[in-house]
Amino acid sequence: MIDQKIIFAILMTVSIGGVAGYLGTLMLSKRMSLVGGPLGHLTLPGITLALIYGFDVSIGAFLMLVLAIFLIWLFEKRTKLPLETLTAIIFSSSVAIAFLFLPEEEAVHALIGDISQLSSTTTLLSILFSVVAFLIVYIIYKKIVFIAISEDLAKSEEIKVDRYNFIYLLAVALVIGLGIRVVGSLLTAAIVSIPAATSRNLSVNMRQYAYGGAIAGGLAGFLGIIIYQLFSIPAGPAVIISSTALFLVSVVLKKA
Repeated sequence: MIDQKIIFAILMTVSIGGVAGYLGTLMLSKRMSLVGGPLGHLTLPGITLALIYGFDVSIGAFLMLVLAIFLIWLFEKRTKLPLETLTAIIFSSSVAIAFLFLPEEEAVHALIGDISQLSSTTTLLSILFSVVAFLIVYIIYKKIVFIAISEDLAKSEEIKVDRYNFIYLLAVALVIGLGIRVVGSLLTAAIVSIPAATSRNLSVNMRQYAYGGAIAGGLAGFLGIIIYQLFSIPAGPAVIISSTALFLVSVVLKKA
């Protein structure tokens, strides 16, 4: 009989991986795939607080990300510096502060994730928030692609660029916050970028590309938990290894 915790892990990881892959196709279009890494590191102060005070790490991660993203969005409006530059400034400061207080015995779990203590409530909430994140991204998808092509053209069409960019960043925060539980703060860039790259290799239009990212992310999550169960390696690296394997398959199929 399959362990109930493994079922919880599969359901949660597939839902988070799916929405991360879907969002990743948007991040790849905006050339922001690697931003997921620094944003993941931004969660470390929130994870540290969660571990010290005993509340859910995803809550701590998301709250810290919302604060950081608000600061990034505000500084971008004031300074006109690229998002990558502002993210680097804030994430390096956050990491420095987090490591002053992060319990040494919890450092590995904070960096590569931990799904060993899943409950039905945690799983249900993760799936629910994954659906919410998917719907947010679905609603803004075309507008963000339009903005990525040309902000000036988007403004001429009376699209509120600042508002949509802020909603987009909040969606990124929500997905990264969810992904922290599975892959930790160290591997977040991979859960959004690799499935998107896999989908780009295999898709022929924007619709296939977007939903292909979700399928690749969900499948990587499923395979990763199977590997985690069979070989007793950490779930986070197992999910990323699975995602990389799918990408390599897509490279072969694209060439063929």
